[in-house]
Amino acid sequence: MFAGHDQGAENWACIASLIETCKLCGVEPQAYLTDVLTKLVNLWPTSRLDELMPWAWAKGHAAHLAA
Repeated sequence: MFAGHDQGAENWACIASLIETCKLCGVEPQAYLTDVLTKLVNLWPTSRLDELMPWAWAKGHAAHLAA
């Protein structure tokens, strides 16, 4: 509705879903997004993308879990 374009709305829905999944998994969204985006920019292997999902990411980043 406020995205200005259908593709923008779809992209926003993906981001919002990812943030809410972080919250459900007890992961602090900003720390998660910062780490994952940094890894992707630094050419994280596509064969290991499953490791970047919030539920998998939480296992290795206990310091960034939401209280």
